[in-house]
Amino acid sequence: MTITEKELHVTTGATVWLTGLPSAGKTTIAYELAGRLREEGHLVEVLDGDEIREFISAGLGFSREDRHTNVQRIGFLAEILARNGVKALVPVIAPYADSREAVRKRHQESGAAYLEIHVATPVEVCSVRDVKGLYAKQAAGELSGLTGVDDPYEEPDSPDLRIESQDQTVQESAAAVHALLTERGLA
Repeated sequence: MTITEKELHVTTGATVWLTGLPSAGKTTIAYELAGRLREEGHLVEVLDGDEIREFISAGLGFSREDRHTNVQRIGFLAEILARNGVKALVPVIAPYADSREAVRKRHQESGAAYLEIHVATPVEVCSVRDVKGLYAKQAAGELSGLTGVDDPYEEPDSPDLRIESQDQTVQESAAAVHALLTERGLA
């Protein structure tokens, strides 16, 4: 049996890691991209950071060690999916460069494609969006350890793509990621 180019094309897995501050637009972009990829016949899973924390990383806090453990768990799941022909879209803060690099290395060692997308929305814009009310809680003194405010966020030095979501629509942001996937032979 021969595999047509389209069948091979559609079953190529990859991890698309969207990192950025809370309320940067990571999850919104991921779901927009997921819809587009599904319409093209790709297998897609969105590994939402909030859902992972609830179901797989329950009990972890927000210390540097716990954040690293959470990112490694998500990275492990994404790599398994990517190796098996799924586009794993991963919108998570992942604030530490060494944690993200460990995930990238895991993918490289297994031969799974990995793209790091920095959703580089400024904290001022994120705090206005404040999708989950985290910035308001932090400002009111009800929350500490908010990434990018009173806890560090180490921006990627050389992501595969940097998106400034405040300067474009969600559709344009998703299209930019799709264009990168296409350029790399993954979409």
